[in-house]
Order: sequence, then structure tokens, then C-alpha cells
Amino acid sequence: MNVPAFQGLAVFERGWLSSNNLLVHDDDAGALLVDTGHCVHAAQTIELLRRALGDRPLGRVVNTHLHSDHCGGNAAIERAFGVSAHVPRASWEAASRWDENALSYRATGQLCERFSPCAGIAPGDMLQAGTRRFEVIAAPGHDPESVMLFDAQHGLLVSADALWENGFGVVFPELEGEPAFDDVAAVLDLIERLPVQWVVPGHGAPFSDVAGALQRARARLAALRADPARHARHAVKVLIKYHLMEVREQALAELLDWCAGTPLLLGVHERQGPREAPRDWSRRFVDELVQGGALASDGRIVRDAA
Repeated sequence: MNVPAFQGLAVFERGWLSSNNLLVHDDDAGALLVDTGHCVHAAQTIELLRRALGDRPLGRVVNTHLHSDHCGGNAAIERAFGVSAHVPRASWEAASRWDENALSYRATGQLCERFSPCAGIAPGDMLQAGTRRFEVIAAPGHDPESVMLFDAQHGLLVSADALWENGFGVVFPELEGEPAFDDVAAVLDLIERLPVQWVVPGHGAPFSDVAGALQRARARLAALRADPARHARHAVKVLIKYHLMEVREQALAELLDWCAGTPLLLGVHERQGPREAPRDWSRRFVDELVQGGALASDGRIVRDAA
């Protein structure tokens, strides 16, 4: 982008299976990469990096949080560039021992290749990359251990999934019966207090209408607070859609087996009041996704439609 806030940066805007990646050039210590996308797109991530770096080295990788769409390329980057990831300190232990329950991959049924983190980052830390200094800021809500990065000099916020141009990520703790809508609200208030001029979100294009994005996010949050079951239904559809983006297509029977074996979906089913068997309940969401055009089906095979 040809604006001063983005000089020396490269933003890789990815599809929704993979998070965006931010590359900050640093001729002395090697470039800093923020987030690495999904493991399914690892080869694409490596190619994007090689093109953007040229003959310059990659020095560090930092993850805003450890959902599979933000750290799935870590292992491939470690192999290709010899660089391991800095992860939020609250996630360090689980990532080091590769506890897939604590890391959410078992609960959500998502893919993530194992990687070895090299260090932790914590709120209040400052990350220097070239002439940039990014403050690490806690951003619980979507994920209790997530962080954002803020470059105050340039008014640039790397918001991960705490703020998108039109909303924010699924509030996962709420799906497990843990209150977290207040955390989302607090992070939105914090962003409003910062002198933010540009946001690089976890998904979608960078944007400068921060006030408008905050207004839309707060409106969405108010609606979800008023009807938590709506949030849960939306999250179920997101998880099913995300799974199809990973595998591209699957027999309907196998997809329903996956739903019935995914702990987070089963937990939502139980908290919603199990009037139907889990497979029948999941089938309704699959059918709604097909009717809405997010998935396609011939009655036997279900495919990702976009």
C-alpha cells in the first residue's frame, strides 16, 4: 500500500482459511513475520515470503494466537528458513508439549502441523523490527490468550481477530460456557483509546475507518449478547464451513461423523438443549449452509462452495 504507515511492510491478504500475514522488513536483524496462515496453504506462504524477501533473511516469526489459521505455517517456515515462532506466553507451555486439547485443535477438529516455539511474548513487551516498535497488547475475547501488536509511531494496529472491518472472530470461550463478551467489549474500548490510523486485521483488507469498524463491531456484539444462542448457531456453521475449507469435500455421512466426534460442537449441542440426536442436529446446519450457498451438495458429497 502506498501510504506512509505501510512503508517497509508487506501485507499478504489471504483467503478466510488462512489469516493475513504481515512482513516487516529489517535489514539488520532479518524481517519479522506476524502469523503464518493455515497448514493447507503452507507452500503458498513460503512462496509469498520468498518473493517478498528476495535475498534478505527472515529473522523472526510472531503469532498473535495459536488458532490453526494463524500458526499453521509455522512448521513449514521453520523447515524452509530455520526460524521458529514466538508465541503468546500464555500459550507457551501447551505449544511446547503440543497439548492439542489445550491448544483447541482437538476441541475444534482442526488441522495444525506440530511446531516448536522458541520464545514467548507477553502484554507490555516491545518488538523492534527495523525502525518499527510494536507494543504487545492483550486481546482476550475471541481467544483468551490472543494479543495485538501496535506501532504507535505509525498508528498501525495488527488486530488479529479482535477487530475486523465488519465484526470480529467467534468468541470461543462463550461456546464452552465461559463468559467472554465483556472481554470483547473491553478490547474494543481499548482500541478506541489508542491513536489508531490503520488496522491490519486477521482477515480481510487493511482499513483506516477505525471508528466505523468499532461501531459495527459493537452493534454485532450487542446483538450477540441479546441472543447468545444466535452466536452459538453462527459458530457451529463457522466450524463446519472451516472444516470443509480444510478438506475441500467429504461424504455427507463422514461429515456428520466428524460433527458428532468434535467436542466443541457436541458441547454446544448439549448446552442448546439436545432435542435431536447430534447427527440430526448437525445435519440441519449443513443443510442451512448448502441453502445459503456456503457449501454445495449432491445429497451424497458435500463440497466447499467458495
